[in-house]
Amino acid sequence: MGRKIAVLFGGNSTEYGVSLQSAASVIQCINTEQYDLFLIGIDRETGQWYWYQGETEWISEDCWKQKGVCLPVYPCTDKSLHGLCCMEKGRVNILSLDAAFPVLHGKNGEDGTVQGVLELAGIPVIGCGLLSSALCMDKEAAHRIAAAEGIRTARSVTLKKGYSLQRAMEAAGMLGYPLFVKPVRSGSSFGIAKVSEEMGLHQAIENAFRHDSAVMLEEMIEGFEVGCAVLGTDTLFTGAVDEIELSDGFFDYTEKYTLKSSRIHVPARIPAKKAEEIKRTALRLYRLLGCRCFARVDMFLTQSGEIYFNEVNTIPGFTAHSRFPNMLEAAGLSLEESVSRLLEME
Repeated sequence: MGRKIAVLFGGNSTEYGVSLQSAASVIQCINTEQYDLFLIGIDRETGQWYWYQGETEWISEDCWKQKGVCLPVYPCTDKSLHGLCCMEKGRVNILSLDAAFPVLHGKNGEDGTVQGVLELAGIPVIGCGLLSSALCMDKEAAHRIAAAEGIRTARSVTLKKGYSLQRAMEAAGMLGYPLFVKPVRSGSSFGIAKVSEEMGLHQAIENAFRHDSAVMLEEMIEGFEVGCAVLGTDTLFTGAVDEIELSDGFFDYTEKYTLKSSRIHVPARIPAKKAEEIKRTALRLYRLLGCRCFARVDMFLTQSGEIYFNEVNTIPGFTAHSRFPNMLEAAGLSLEESVSRLLEME
């Protein structure tokens, strides 16, 4: 038997469906002759963990939660056991693990919560740890840290529940229209709106509050989005810089997963010297925010060549069509090779 690796998928999150696709892709890349694989599905509604023992295809089709192939499991807080507890035939058994690979997106998966549970259980995590995950999910905190180190960020104002609409309008006027309204802690562009005039501000703020208890008003940077995949902890490997070409609006949830009116160029259509500068900035942010194993660093590039930090995705999409693996592939590393490297990184 090889090293015992748990792959976590699903999650109590609005990004549950995206996780299913990413996890199925990752699982198919793992050599089961080399690794003893445990698939741990997390129910979308209840957050219950299950040891799933069915077909990988059922995960991507969201029909994995079936009687006979799902056994409830619970993280064991005895660190010496570094595993999960399950009840079989009236007795408690321990699934001891060498590492866990959370392929989860958004809240309750990418924000440090699962990472903290795994840490309490003494299970090494393949990916960013609790603090790094939490910081990167919190756009306000990540921007403050980046700005303190001299990295450009968009100007912004954060609102909390009970905010004054009048003050919000004054802040928006200061930032200028169009601007973006964003939940401070959310992923896949859920709750984000581009607001072009004051009339649409209140509704956009209220919609954003449905996704988080804090909302950012952020100035729009005139330019386009670029990204850089980073792999590693001590020695870092970067993928090719990519570029998002938009014909209208912004890169919202629909565009991210349909590309109806946008295109992603890998490598980005920019000078090689600027691409190298973007990579250096990505590595700087990766280190600054305490990332490890892997992450995708997103930035904006203005027409004058200025680089602005946007966000870090600590568990980016892992499908064959996702930006992260495509950037690595453009740099000579296949999806299978990327996953193989990650499994040895905890």
